[in-house]
Amino acid sequence: MRRAKISVIGAGNVGATTAHWCASMELGDIVLLDIPATEDMPKGKALDLMQSAPIMGFDSTITGTTDYSDTAGSDVVVITAGIARKPGMSRDDLLSTNAKIMSSVAAEVKSSSPDAIIIVVSNPLDAMVQRALVVSGFPSARVIGQAGVLDTARYRTFLAMELGVSVEDISALLMGGHGDTMVPMPSCTSVGGIPVTQLLDQDKLDSIVDRARKGGAEIVGLLKTGSAYYAPAAATAQMVEAIVKDKKRLIPCAAYCENEYQVGGYYVGVPVILGSGGVEKIVELELTEQEKSDFQHSVDAVKELIVSMNQLLGE
Repeated sequence: MRRAKISVIGAGNVGATTAHWCASMELGDIVLLDIPATEDMPKGKALDLMQSAPIMGFDSTITGTTDYSDTAGSDVVVITAGIARKPGMSRDDLLSTNAKIMSSVAAEVKSSSPDAIIIVVSNPLDAMVQRALVVSGFPSARVIGQAGVLDTARYRTFLAMELGVSVEDISALLMGGHGDTMVPMPSCTSVGGIPVTQLLDQDKLDSIVDRARKGGAEIVGLLKTGSAYYAPAAATAQMVEAIVKDKKRLIPCAAYCENEYQVGGYYVGVPVILGSGGVEKIVELELTEQEKSDFQHSVDAVKELIVSMNQLLGE
């Protein structure tokens, strides 16, 4: 049986750690690509990772490269490439720079792996995945953003910490844009089957939701010189697994919604069934009035982001 070929574009902390998780889970053979200041950097990281295989007991092959020809024929391409926001850099500067990087990467992926499924991890996520769709020209089912899995993981972590229970017993869902406007779904949150509203009062639940929204910023504040990468990479690996193993996982992802939830052609976090075809179905839930209002607010924020990006790109 042929192994899946997984290419990770961007060999920084998130990209390299995604390669690490995917290799340790034996999801396929992995190509780690970057265009760094030192050309051998991705080769060094790949070789280091390969040398952990005899210890950890996995047989995935990891190749480091700066040449997109090495990624040809990939089944899944994970895009983590982009810059982090630096002191003094405006939101528009970040948006413009990363949109240009995404345009370049998506064009290369279109040429080298026209049948791949793309998972976008780069920020600002909702805009970057929209850009990847436009430039690649792929069907929207094959261009997905990693956001909901990470956001939900943070939400579940904080709930488990507050309740003193295993994270395995917590089932939860967040929707909407990635970041401050994400929408908690208390009606879809339970602990061992018990609705979370029976275990936590509203004020405590609100504070946990707020911490989940700001989860990335909290880590940036603690690290001082970097941002989160273990959890974002693990979330990405879960999505890769669902695709290469055709697991039909029902998980939240940034998916392209047209008529669904009356979004009108934008990427937002929604529950999807993820399998070998990418987004095989968007699951539409019956939202409460408050959830509808919060979700629409989040969608509006995504639309504003896309308009800003297109203006910066002169489109």
